Amino acid sequence: MVPAALILLGWLINTPSGLLGKADAVGYAVCHRIDARSFHLGVRQLPLCARCSGMFLGAVLGLAFQFYQGRRGSMPPLKIAAIFGVFVLAFAVDGLNSYLHFFPGAPGAYEPHNWLRLATGTGMGLAIAAALAPAFRQTVWTTWEQRPAFGSLREVGLLLLLAAGLDLILLTENPLILYPLALLSAGGVLLILALVYTMVWVMLFKAENRFTHLRQLLFPLACGTSLALLQIAVFDWGRFLLTGTWQGFNL
Repeated sequence: MVPAALILLGWLINTPSGLLGKADAVGYAVCHRIDARSFHLGVRQLPLCARCSGMFLGAVLGLAFQFYQGRRGSMPPLKIAAIFGVFVLAFAVDGLNSYLHFFPGAPGAYEPHNWLRLATGTGMGLAIAAALAPAFRQTVWTTWEQRPAFGSLREVGLLLLLAAGLDLILLTENPLILYPLALLSAGGVLLILALVYTMVWVMLFKAENRFTHLRQLLFPLACGTSLALLQIAVFDWGRFLLTGTWQGFNL
């Protein structure tokens, strides 16, 4: 764990100061951070663009929703998986349409807006969480419920209401609300990567389905989090070498 601690220390020293500065550095590793495509805390850009903010906040919401339901570990049934599939498709379509607007004269289906980026990003985040949570449970726990976390349209509807409320709150751009959401979105990046790398760690050491309590999982989680921090640090370093700035890409 010493190398991981040194990497974290180096990252903390060399990234922008303050909580929001560190959140910016996390976003810098995964997001273009284009100013015009981001929400703002006053005049300050959020750590992630509108689409990525929605995606990682949606993923955190989806994971929290499933965590509250216990250890339901089955994948969603087909009719519900299809709903999440529509969210993924909407994310891809809106992303492509938004990308085409970088090029004058390129065909575009409609005018992009940050609220659309936020909404489609949130839907993508919910879809990621719907797949990641059961995959994690099936990989890690000795016992898990043979029931899907999203077993009914009512449960999906409740999640969508919560997601819509989250997006509407973010769209107010109230500084008192945006500050914690900015930190939470950056934390969502670390959370998703840490869970994925924890599963990889468990599988590499052939320790699948050997854990019954969270305290037994602390070491694999620490290893997964260390790898997540390493990825963020490497991506930050590479991007800074190429651009020489912590700012987002210029249009």
